[in-house]
Amino acid sequence: MTSENRGPKNPMSTDYEHLAAKLTDRGVDVAAVRARLSELVVEVPSWGFGDSGTRFATFLQDGRPRSVVERLEDAAEVQRLTGASSRVALHIPWDAVDDYAQLGREITDRGLTVGTINPNLFQDVDYKLGSITNPDAGIRRKATDHLLECGEIARATGSDALSLWFADGTNYVGQDDLLARRHRMREALQELHAATGSESGPALALLVEYKLYEPAFYATDLADWGSAALLCREIGERAQVLVDLGHHAHGVNIEQIVAILASYGLLGGFHTNDRRYGDDDLITGSVNPFALFSIFFELTALPQLPRISIDQGHNVETKVEAILRSVLNIQDSYAKALLVDRTALAQAQAEGDVNRAHGLLTDAFSTDVRPLTASVREAKGAAADPVAALRDGGYPQKIIDARGKAAGVAGGWGR
Repeated sequence: MTSENRGPKNPMSTDYEHLAAKLTDRGVDVAAVRARLSELVVEVPSWGFGDSGTRFATFLQDGRPRSVVERLEDAAEVQRLTGASSRVALHIPWDAVDDYAQLGREITDRGLTVGTINPNLFQDVDYKLGSITNPDAGIRRKATDHLLECGEIARATGSDALSLWFADGTNYVGQDDLLARRHRMREALQELHAATGSESGPALALLVEYKLYEPAFYATDLADWGSAALLCREIGERAQVLVDLGHHAHGVNIEQIVAILASYGLLGGFHTNDRRYGDDDLITGSVNPFALFSIFFELTALPQLPRISIDQGHNVETKVEAILRSVLNIQDSYAKALLVDRTALAQAQAEGDVNRAHGLLTDAFSTDVRPLTASVREAKGAAADPVAALRDGGYPQKIIDARGKAAGVAGGWGR
């Protein structure tokens, strides 16, 4: 990336010098902030680079990746430009291959590491009435076996965690016994926990995700953070809650959820997708950047960050740039949260000075940290301005030339 940052003195460098001086005057340890920013790793989804859509249609894009290897190429480009997204999550069977050890090598050869392995228990016709909560014992066995298979895939590729989201639920009162479904889920996940412990290989973390609704509209079997936390306690010590920012009712205080889960050692990670109405999977920080900042404010109080990841399917925007912008917004939000003067905040809180306490956070949020995050990226050999580097560097045209033009429509009603 150095050639893209050379030339006349970068105005961003001058901006950084001014910002660093101002922050130092405010008592901010700029070197410490830079060190923590340099350690940030965002996990990107392989499927975020592939085809996606809604129940209405899937819009195919020019240069769309045709294989998991090409999705890895896109992920590697985002990492090259940001220096902060070296981990890539896989989805099975979307990323299924014959040789998973070789797939692990394909990932490391591109300067990446393997993130979570995500089982798919929502696209098989057998799972219409649920997967591990299905009333049919044979279907439950099939679903549990897929979870166990994904545990083996995780170990073969070098992953250290399974990310578990279940579409299971009911649409009508009386459709099934709600508590029986809960017991079935617990039984399957306890079996998975036992099979993924250190006795049989490297121990795997189990990240349990919840969602208020969709595709179930009466009762999702794992609908909220409390039920997910209770389930994790029942599953075993390696089970933690995965929070997706789009999986809540409107107005839910997610940063409070973060603080509570972390205090019990149950916060496993985040899907930092933004939303306006439901599970919209929009670019991180594109709708409510202050909410994202508020979450990172809670996270920066922890000894170390939980797993920070993205789970997005971009329908109308080009995918590599959309994922890239999400990573940049995460970097900026994290940087702003690191600027909060926690000593002054604690004093204001102790004195009951509401305006002072709130003002310390809004001052940090209002700081333009882009020169700081750009400088950190440059120090890591990445791009000061990754979006400009992506567009000017020719990667979008390169993948179109290599993979072809495939713009069109697929999926949706009547197709």
